[in-house]
Amino acid sequence: MSEENKDLGDELNDMIGDAKDSAKKAGEKISQKTSEFADDAKEFANEAKEKASEFTNEAKEVLSDGKNVAIIAHITLIGWIIAIIMNGSNKTELGSFYIRQVLGIMLLALVLGLIPIINFFAWILPFAMWIMSLIGSLSGEKKPVFLLGDQFQDWFKGL
Repeated sequence: MSEENKDLGDELNDMIGDAKDSAKKAGEKISQKTSEFADDAKEFANEAKEKASEFTNEAKEVLSDGKNVAIIAHITLIGWIIAIIMNGSNKTELGSFYIRQVLGIMLLALVLGLIPIINFFAWILPFAMWIMSLIGSLSGEKKPVFLLGDQFQDWFKGL
């Protein structure tokens, strides 16, 4: 029986040795895959940082463009307020010009709208001014609206 015990013990030792070797190989594979994953994660993080930086630079370029501020100023009262906020952080001549123009047009529309007899027809004048101002802002040129455009620039030069 002792020979059988020896054979069993040798087989058991061989099995334990094989298990240790397999565990060691599995551990090496896991550590290799872990380092590969870490490298991939670092590469992904670097690419994400680059893309975020590019996006930030492009966003700054778009927001610093006075043409965008000028166009946004024409989109209702809320758009005009957003344009003032956008222009406040990075003032542009074109953006300020159209903020003043649109303020003048809105105030003119309000005043003409309060006159009871002519208010329906009086909305045509500010609407035409608004259209002409919008076209000027889309082209990126400073074009004062007819009749009162230059006065709007003088009256609201604080904006």
